[in-house]
Amino acid sequence: MEPTPQNSEIVPAPEAGAPWLDHLAYPESYDGVTMRRLLAYLVDLLVIAPTVAVVAVVFWMLGVLTFGLLMPLLGVMLIAVPICYHTLLIGGPESATFGMRLFGLQVRRLDGGRPDHILAALLTAAFYISVAFTGWLIMLVVLFNMRGRALHDFLCGTVVINARGR
Repeated sequence: MEPTPQNSEIVPAPEAGAPWLDHLAYPESYDGVTMRRLLAYLVDLLVIAPTVAVVAVVFWMLGVLTFGLLMPLLGVMLIAVPICYHTLLIGGPESATFGMRLFGLQVRRLDGGRPDHILAALLTAAFYISVAFTGWLIMLVVLFNMRGRALHDFLCGTVVINARGR
């Protein structure tokens, strides 16, 4: 039997194709990830907010023109824009939103692979639902694990890495 390293976080062994996911062997994969995740999300908000504003105006005008018939679509679209933004970009070839790309971050599965659009949608839904119910307090989880993983990362089996550090 091979001895296993002792650490404070139970971590599945990385696959042969992704040894850089091991935070003990490759700490540079997680250098500054927590702060850069926050900054990346602020950049993403700067991208999402104008898009939501345009969508709100368009669907409000459609609601007025249809005497309120299409007004319920306004609420749906205000929710759909940020969810689509995160899902399409995290599930895409770069595995990162525009903010994450700016700060050199990527989302990866625990086996080292890139998330597909289904996993990206689950990750996004878990993020927005957990934040909605806790008022951002749930994000304190990132301070108490060595990889800077949030609750939605744990639930979906993903990790955010420093793409420049590997």
